[in-house]
Amino acid sequence: MKRSLPAGFPALCTTIGLLTCAGLALNLGARQSQQTQQSQTRQQGVIRVQTNLVSILASVIDANGQPIPDLKQDVFQLFEEGLAQKIERFEAQTNRPLDLALMIDSSMSTFKDMKFESESAAHFIGQVVRPGDTLSVFAFDEKVTQLSDFSSDVPKLQSAARRITSGAGTSIYDAIVLASNTLRRRPLDRRRAIVLVTDAGETTSLSKFEDARRAAIASEALLYSIVIRAANESGRNTAGEHALITITDSTGGAMFMVDETHSLDAMFDRIDRELRTQYLLGYYPTPVPPSGSRRHVTVKVTTGDLVRYRKEYFTASAPR
Repeated sequence: MKRSLPAGFPALCTTIGLLTCAGLALNLGARQSQQTQQSQTRQQGVIRVQTNLVSILASVIDANGQPIPDLKQDVFQLFEEGLAQKIERFEAQTNRPLDLALMIDSSMSTFKDMKFESESAAHFIGQVVRPGDTLSVFAFDEKVTQLSDFSSDVPKLQSAARRITSGAGTSIYDAIVLASNTLRRRPLDRRRAIVLVTDAGETTSLSKFEDARRAAIASEALLYSIVIRAANESGRNTAGEHALITITDSTGGAMFMVDETHSLDAMFDRIDRELRTQYLLGYYPTPVPPSGSRRHVTVKVTTGDLVRYRKEYFTASAPR
């Protein structure tokens, strides 16, 4: 017996079919979106690892204390935590743009040498600032004062160096922290350096030794310290000198001791030459280091010469 369908039944079936198809489409779309997100996450993870390039600036120094130019990549050996690393990027840094923080101790203990320090600093500014470079002048006593913005205007910078006046205490660690943090805000892919002139008599910093050391390492700046020693041995601050040696060595810079202020020009000249004769070594750490960790680096040359370089770096913390 043939039965007729209830009125409206075909329309109902059509509606159900459409809803079913829509549901399938939504489910398929969601699964495709999830797969796309997972793929993007995987890709982003790969990119994040691949862009984790560690850059190390190195200076190679001969037996006479002079920087050695024109070395080839194959003479360099690089290790992280004792494991050999492949150098993926190698550049001579002679003409690479430079951002430099010039820090002058203006405490009362350096008062008698202040005029000579200022003039030597002004002379150094005229030497070191090349096209594309910038420099900022800071003075530090019980506080740290930035006397000029980062600039390539040599006369303006020299004028700032000649405006330094004496204060009371000596805040060396605060000066290093401020210079380091300021340099970290400078554009990427430029060299960074701090040149510090002091008698090493730390007295008034709010920052501690380890604060200054970590800030200097994190800034990726080379620290060059010029210590003007007291005329008599009893007036020297040997504890301050040793602290500066440790921080300076950690960054890959150099420390120079002078007994008389008229030697400042010669020390500034040495720093200028070294800044123009450097090598950039870039590598992707293998294995990938954990986030938020402290890593130790070793650089050697097959020539047996002395190599100055940043010996540590800190990996970024994991995103929350």
